[in-house]
Amino acid sequence: MSVLRLENVSKDYVDGSQRVAALVGVSLEVREAEFVTLVGRSGCGKSTLLHLAGAMDLPTSGRVWVAGEDTSKLDDAGLVRLRRDAVGHIFQSFELLPTLSAVENVELPLLLAGRAGARARALDCLAWVELAELAPRMPHQLSGGQLQRVAIARALVHGPRLLLADEPTGNLDSVTSSLILALLRRISSDRGTAILMATHSLELIAAADRSIRLRDGRIAAGD
Repeated sequence: MSVLRLENVSKDYVDGSQRVAALVGVSLEVREAEFVTLVGRSGCGKSTLLHLAGAMDLPTSGRVWVAGEDTSKLDDAGLVRLRRDAVGHIFQSFELLPTLSAVENVELPLLLAGRAGARARALDCLAWVELAELAPRMPHQLSGGQLQRVAIARALVHGPRLLLADEPTGNLDSVTSSLILALLRRISSDRGTAILMATHSLELIAAADRSIRLRDGRIAAGD
């Protein structure tokens, strides 16, 4: 089943008096439980594609479906609901709130959405990433790998169908990166979550089900 589909998508930005094409005619599909990497040089359109896939932006032309919903047909409230319910995000810099404990960071999306049982669900997700014993710790008390696992637990706590990751191992050493890779593989295989990840890591690219190479805003021929 398709979790993400882009159909002939282009995205332009205005830079002063110039129009810059960030994506040009991109079509792709990511299916349930599929692990897909986006690769290419800086400026090739990876971040723009992730923004469109996460319903954080709309294409200039073409159509994007996320969890079966056409983002162009949703109003602002509908886009917020789609992002909240169907999409999880992992960032290179973790993006945890420094004044909240690990468990408080993980439960925050559920509290903001007004969902019941937020603390129990957050503790379950921390246990799933093997950090249950560190739930009370503050971010400054955690290692880089532990911070990323807390961030992954936060991204999963609401049960998203699509997980978007932007260089999730960029700030980690090789051993810790391998542990995060194993966890990402578990997310796709055990939970059935689709993953779309921008990365330069050869290890992540090799471990993915497939890779999509972008060049100058287009999917490179032959990829």
